[in-house]
Amino acid sequence: MKELLKEMHSWMDAYMKSFHTDDEEVMRGIRIKEEHTGYVTAIAIQLAKHLQLDGHDVELAEIMGLFHDVGRFRQYSIYKTFNDAVSEDHADLGLKVLSELDFIKKLRPEDEALVRFAIGRHNKKEIGPAPSKKALMFAKLLRDADKLDIYRVLSPYLGPENADKAPKFIAADASDLVSLDFIEDFKAGRQADYRKLRTLGDRKLVRLLWVYDINFSWTLREIVKRGYVDRIIHYLPEQPGIDEGVAKLRAYIEKKCAMKDTADC
Repeated sequence: MKELLKEMHSWMDAYMKSFHTDDEEVMRGIRIKEEHTGYVTAIAIQLAKHLQLDGHDVELAEIMGLFHDVGRFRQYSIYKTFNDAVSEDHADLGLKVLSELDFIKKLRPEDEALVRFAIGRHNKKEIGPAPSKKALMFAKLLRDADKLDIYRVLSPYLGPENADKAPKFIAADASDLVSLDFIEDFKAGRQADYRKLRTLGDRKLVRLLWVYDINFSWTLREIVKRGYVDRIIHYLPEQPGIDEGVAKLRAYIEKKCAMKDTADC
């Protein structure tokens, strides 16, 4: 597996570099995705070790992190956007890319199936039915690793001075106000549908509501420790219902962070 991992990392590095261009605006998006790939891979390894997975499964987590967004690069080359809603689901596209790679077939069939399931479900609103407890565990792990780093990616763009520089993966108007249906979701302590976001305020809140879809307490503790929750809350507008949503969120975080993680799903 060690040699196969080297082959995979080498291929992915060259593949990402093949999309480099003199167009600086395009390169902003490509660089973000290159850095994100590296961070998610590292986080997936760290979380797998926290869950005390064996060495083989830690390596599977590494592969999942490495390839989780491989479809983003082809997506941009075809559609000139990272917006799934107006192009193609990037996880599904990533699975198509993986199917074209001979070295994926060097994995044991059961391992390839785990990798494909986790990558295919990493960006969906819900994981949905899983073929096994192990597949469910890996899907949860990859979703957590991805979300933890997306908080890092978006953090610099929360303030008004940088809001217009944010990666526009999903279109939104310039209003900082949160839509009323999103506030209702916040008050109820549930995720909002990102496909329905309409404003910059919605964009901030929908990321904050990801807290309710974090699977492992380790991940949530990292999100809190790195200041991502407080930073988003700081930049939310003053609107009726926001304080109620914040109070509910903080109570949930306190309870979730105190829980003990297990790889047994």
